[in-house]
Amino acid sequence: MKALLFAAGAVLALGAPALAHAETACADMARVALPHAEINSAKAVAIKGGQACDIHLHSHPTSDSDIGIEVMIPQGAAWNGKYVQVGNGGLAGQIPTAQIKLRAEEGYAAAGTDDGHTGNGRTAVWALGHPEKIADFGWRSLKETTDAAKLLIKAQKDAAPKRAYFVGCSAGGREALMEAQRFPKDFDGIVAGATANYNTLGYAGRAYMQQTLARPGGYLGTAQLQLLQDAALKKCAGGESYIRDQMACHFDPAALKCKPGQTEGCLTAPQIASAKAIYGGRVVGGKVAYPGYEPGAEALRGGWQAWNTGTSQDKWTESAGHAMGSQFMKYFVYKDPSFDWLKIDTGAKLDRDRAPLAKDLDATNANLTPFERHGGKLIQYHGWNDPAIAPRGSIKYHDAVVAQTKDAASFYRLYMIPGMLHCQGGNGPGTVDWLSILDRWVEAGEAPKSVVASDAKSGATQTLCPYPGVARKSGDGWACSVGRKG
Repeated sequence: MKALLFAAGAVLALGAPALAHAETACADMARVALPHAEINSAKAVAIKGGQACDIHLHSHPTSDSDIGIEVMIPQGAAWNGKYVQVGNGGLAGQIPTAQIKLRAEEGYAAAGTDDGHTGNGRTAVWALGHPEKIADFGWRSLKETTDAAKLLIKAQKDAAPKRAYFVGCSAGGREALMEAQRFPKDFDGIVAGATANYNTLGYAGRAYMQQTLARPGGYLGTAQLQLLQDAALKKCAGGESYIRDQMACHFDPAALKCKPGQTEGCLTAPQIASAKAIYGGRVVGGKVAYPGYEPGAEALRGGWQAWNTGTSQDKWTESAGHAMGSQFMKYFVYKDPSFDWLKIDTGAKLDRDRAPLAKDLDATNANLTPFERHGGKLIQYHGWNDPAIAPRGSIKYHDAVVAQTKDAASFYRLYMIPGMLHCQGGNGPGTVDWLSILDRWVEAGEAPKSVVASDAKSGATQTLCPYPGVARKSGDGWACSVGRKG
């Protein structure tokens, strides 16, 4: 068989004409030619329900780019005719193979990328002196993956996918919004979870929070986190294990201030200051520049210790937030491996310093009219107890989109999930098959209203409402009513 040659905007098969919808043998896919990319391997692999053609390639859109991509295409009748691209997490550096395989087992042709570098998701050494790799990480690797995957699906199936979706959470949620903003015609539907789209602003907020924690006496240990959680739940949860209406909760950690001579079961003034900094967000010039985190899950596994405080003051730097925030400031913003982010000016100067990176890393453009005109549908979701990415950042973006769009609800929904941590976990049921809901919206025009989130272990469920709706008890069930902004 002669090689298959692909060019942007055109597909040419050399040799005998292919039959309509005739599959190319998976092994032969290794010989497909792609623009500025080479295929490293193509082999059939077993997946639940059949086989998939698993293709690995590297793309080089610039001389300093090396973008790893994996595409997995279900074979035969196992393919549902659609394509899903999955997002990455943290600072990326690895192809999300498990997510790709999961979507392939659901019948989708699926793809993902390492975002143009190798790493463990917490390191940013690769960014130092490599502006093209920063652009690859921010947005270009997404486009390279989309274009290559669609060409490979066309080559293997002799048919383009009839629908294309993007699904991501955390850094993948930022990527999801980046797709809607920069490449509005590439996807018919997008699921954006726990969106880190205010990327540089979010890291600035984390620096502010970490500096407060580092002040003498300001550290919040396990006992202090449990005190905060118990007090917040007592005030705002109504006897439940999580807070259903965060907008109506006004918890002040100062209520836990130690009385004269008290040393147990209370917080010192520096500890209260730290708690207020985490809840309240970064303040510049007397105004909140970026929101903080919500009360009610401070001591949970996967909560503040995992992301903000570490398990002890000696292990503070082991928290994911400290690790990634420090790396971001060292290698992205200040380009100095010895830089101490606990000593930076977190005021207006930091905003000036991070500004040059925003064009590649932030996905804050609220004008989604091109995506709407394409017919795209967008579902955004965020756990109210997310300790990694400020939940109210998603509300900030939602409100900006609504302000710029006459009828945003015709194509866009935001769901805030009470009690859920970062992308998953927490005391509030948070599992939702967002992709199936999105697919029905795109295919059948069934716009989602209230949806039910579940927890496989406990069997518990909760009703989720499109923001600004809040689920409240109504008779024997739950109904959505407009929430209160706080």
